[in-house]
Amino acid sequence: MPRSAAELPVGTRVTDHISLGVIAKTFPPGVVGRVLAETGRQSQRQRDLPAHVVVYYVIALALYLNVSSGEVLRCLLEGIRWLAGPGGRIRVAGRSGISQARTRLGVEPVRRLHDEVVAPIATPATRGAFHRAWRLVSLDGSTLDVADTAGNEAAFGRPGAGRGHSAYPKIRFVSLVENGTHVLFATEVGPYKTSEMALAAKVVPALRAGMLCLADRGLFSFALWSKATQAGADLLFRVRKDLSLPCLERLGDGSYMSRLRPEKAERRQGATDIPVRVVEYALDGVEGAEERYRLLTTILEPEKASAEELAALYRERWEIETALDELKTHLRGPGIVLRSRTPGLVVQEFWGLMMAHFAVRGLMHEAALRKDVDPDRLSYTHTVRVIRRKLPLYVLTPP
Repeated sequence: MPRSAAELPVGTRVTDHISLGVIAKTFPPGVVGRVLAETGRQSQRQRDLPAHVVVYYVIALALYLNVSSGEVLRCLLEGIRWLAGPGGRIRVAGRSGISQARTRLGVEPVRRLHDEVVAPIATPATRGAFHRAWRLVSLDGSTLDVADTAGNEAAFGRPGAGRGHSAYPKIRFVSLVENGTHVLFATEVGPYKTSEMALAAKVVPALRAGMLCLADRGLFSFALWSKATQAGADLLFRVRKDLSLPCLERLGDGSYMSRLRPEKAERRQGATDIPVRVVEYALDGVEGAEERYRLLTTILEPEKASAEELAALYRERWEIETALDELKTHLRGPGIVLRSRTPGLVVQEFWGLMMAHFAVRGLMHEAALRKDVDPDRLSYTHTVRVIRRKLPLYVLTPP
């Protein structure tokens, strides 16, 4: 018996049915529509590229950074061509049309969608995500190359080099990462000239009670430590060996109690000393290890976490390096530069990249839970390849 041709209900546009499978599962069309309405960016008239399609397109760009923008859109729309019927055609906008559609959308709705959805996802069943009662997170930053245009250079700047300047302007960003799932969240982005410390100050308010945040010595300051503790999380930071930390009481596990003193300017503003616990240790027999390592923590009672335990736990901070490598190499691709040629679209593309990484990591976490394995045992590169292959097939598949 012949099958009847698939048809859309009367009055429905083909583009209303775009759904990117794993991406739409992470960023549901209903949430996308609400964010567009709240930001005043929903399409007011029928277009080839209505606003909700452009949102998904911006995320899809991150999965196909090594192909043209038109080819990404063609891949996105491929799965709905059959709805047009025999001989039907779906117009794929050209480069100019895509750029105009992205400009109409702007940055705000994409950033709003990211901030609303991207968050830690580990459950008590997630292997490697918790230590005792703490959800392990890390704080760090990195940079990304962007297209070499006059506008991008003026907006973001570029680092110096041995001779002249580097090849590309750069953006700088700082994130928290959920160690067990490699989910990057609470991200802040700015020009290359913006310091990591300034961006980190905007990130740490996202910390919550029940988290244990790890960070390297480059992100330590009294002001940042104070701000992070006010958010309610516990902290474990590496600090400089020359930081003044007088021993006030030696504890049974070899750590000692001390206090952080604010700078004079901070003290004039009412800042007071903060009690801390110091853990010092050496890595004997490890090639390339420094003579001494120094950790600072808000966990003041050794019975909650011993000095040896905290020293071993600090190595978990390197999970954020793996997450950043996933973002910059395995998802973006080695040597790939963000393609957008204007500052606003660069920032928009950046948020699309962060959301694509979150969608991939969400899929991996779901798979890890089903197999009862640590998400670290799954291949990020393989997952990205699977999504790239299957994306056109799932355009119409409800999450």
